[in-house]
Amino acid sequence: MELYITGVILKPKGLKGEVKVELVTDFPESFLSRHEYYAGKSVDSVERLKVKKAALSAGFAWLFFEGIDSMEKAELLTGWKLFITEDQLLPQPENRAYLHEIIGMKVLDSNRKEVGFVTSVIKMPANEVYEVQVGEKKILLPAIAEFVDEFNLSEKYMVIPRFDEFL
Repeated sequence: MELYITGVILKPKGLKGEVKVELVTDFPESFLSRHEYYAGKSVDSVERLKVKKAALSAGFAWLFFEGIDSMEKAELLTGWKLFITEDQLLPQPENRAYLHEIIGMKVLDSNRKEVGFVTSVIKMPANEVYEVQVGEKKILLPAIAEFVDEFNLSEKYMVIPRFDEFL
């Protein structure tokens, strides 16, 4: 079963087990309708948590889980990631992709020659950047239309015509 991260538990709030969750999604409203998550320090060690109550405020989700009814129990969840299954992923709008769809994409230069592949997408203040493995080194490419000439999600490649500028 493939699991996809949707949030990270940051800290408890109050004495009754509520937790503050950093959103890792383009669909924050989905936290209001989900009834359970797979949760754990990593995707390899998860357990199911059932949601009792959910709210959104100030760019975060605030969740109560069944069986987590004290600050001490909530503190044990700090740093846990919240995961969902592939069938729970919401369709992305046009010109958007999930991170797991981008990681592993081939990077082609202006001659459509493969020069590397995407290993990560990093959030930066101005825009996201693609971390690209090129031989033995990694380079960063801005994830903006000015540098990405073509982005083909179905065939898993992107064309970066000014690729040499980043070497």
